[in-house]
Amino acid sequence: MSNIQKLEPKKVFNYFYELNQIPRCSGNEKGVSDFLLNFAKERNLEAYQDEALNIIIKKPGTAGYENADSVIIQGHMDMVCVKAKGSNHDFSKDPIEMMVEGDILRANNTTLGGDDGIAVAYALAILDSDDVKHPPLEIVVTTSEETGMDGAMALTNEHLQGKTLLNLDSEEEGIFLVSCAGGANMSITFKLEKEKKTGKGLEIRISGLKGGHSGMEIIKQRANAIKLLGRILYECNGKANIRLSNIHGGTKHNAIPNEAEATIFIENMSEVEKIIGSLANDLKEEYHVEDSGLNIDTKEVSIDEVYTKGLSDNLIDFIMMIPDGVQYMSKDIEGLVQTSLNNAIIEEKEGNIEITTSVRSSSDSALREILNILAAVARRTGAKAVENSAYPAWEYDENSKIREKCIKIYEELFGKEPEVNAIHAGLECGLLKEILPDTDMISFGPNLYDVHTEKEHLSISSVQRVWEFLLKLLEELK
Repeated sequence: MSNIQKLEPKKVFNYFYELNQIPRCSGNEKGVSDFLLNFAKERNLEAYQDEALNIIIKKPGTAGYENADSVIIQGHMDMVCVKAKGSNHDFSKDPIEMMVEGDILRANNTTLGGDDGIAVAYALAILDSDDVKHPPLEIVVTTSEETGMDGAMALTNEHLQGKTLLNLDSEEEGIFLVSCAGGANMSITFKLEKEKKTGKGLEIRISGLKGGHSGMEIIKQRANAIKLLGRILYECNGKANIRLSNIHGGTKHNAIPNEAEATIFIENMSEVEKIIGSLANDLKEEYHVEDSGLNIDTKEVSIDEVYTKGLSDNLIDFIMMIPDGVQYMSKDIEGLVQTSLNNAIIEEKEGNIEITTSVRSSSDSALREILNILAAVARRTGAKAVENSAYPAWEYDENSKIREKCIKIYEELFGKEPEVNAIHAGLECGLLKEILPDTDMISFGPNLYDVHTEKEHLSISSVQRVWEFLLKLLEELK
């Protein structure tokens, strides 16, 4: 920990370090939830742990703030667990190994957990301080945000009275978020049907893509490994009559897939290799700006089993037909994506081939359109489509007092005007607004980069500045 211990603000980074010693992938949050509960008990703070493992910790206001309205500070305890190919890191037991490089804090070939561990670290540092002026606080730390906001969905207002909510799950310093997209996941399943067939096969592998967060980075129009693989398979199937033997790609529903792989049975190896070689050159040219690291590799293999012809054709057609990426831009806010989808995962699972697609939109009708398109394509190709993990949008509040206060304080501290913006990604504010309709909300945070990838890193100086801002904001919330 030595070099991390020296970073400022010390309490924030010390607690971030402690959090990163605890495995906390989405769905494996019991350890970190218990850690937070014990943290509160050790300091004689009022605390609650619900069945979803959400944590609420309360701290009375400091002198002069006792009668002020309560303020909610909110983040999530889980993290997206992604590692680089070749890494032997085990997220179920290994601590996150962190490295300081100048102003950058990153992990060793894994996600860092800054999303959203840094929010929790801020909250713990405040709870553990006697010299911070603040109104009564309600710290809310939710579970499984990254896999569908399950914790926020299970949360109730039973122990919450806060009139202002500070969501610390944003990733760009100096940008205050005041609205976010809603969305839903679609699970498409094909019944897995195989038959014996021996002969030559070809393994096709897409790699080297940047990937990234399917809300934050979708506007950059980066390549989707599953869609690129689908284009290759469709071209080969149309000209050389191939059969799939296996296919998989992607890791998380909210991460743009940066790798995908398929094995195909072929009768004319040279013809297929020629087709792939030609298309590979075209794809590299298409994405030479957004994804210059694109690799398309092939390797001859032996095959003894293939998908049935019907399944193989239907699956290839489905991947080819489904839309991907940005679908509509906002008509109200320049540069904001209104509607998008990310075809995130394809895998063999429990006797099926399952495709997970994440759809986001700030328009309910546009969201419904894309979900209906997916359902229609699934029906036409013999698959079953099921919607799940729906979450609401967070609508802009024209009369927000916390927005105006944040702008004022930011300008006073840093001498420049912050941005006030909406985000295409989903934030828990939409769900929290449903149970706390009269609570004024805003979202902010320090600079985080390449989240949901093994290259995730944060700016140390940005963490310091946001800490300074947060303390000043709490001081003025009387």
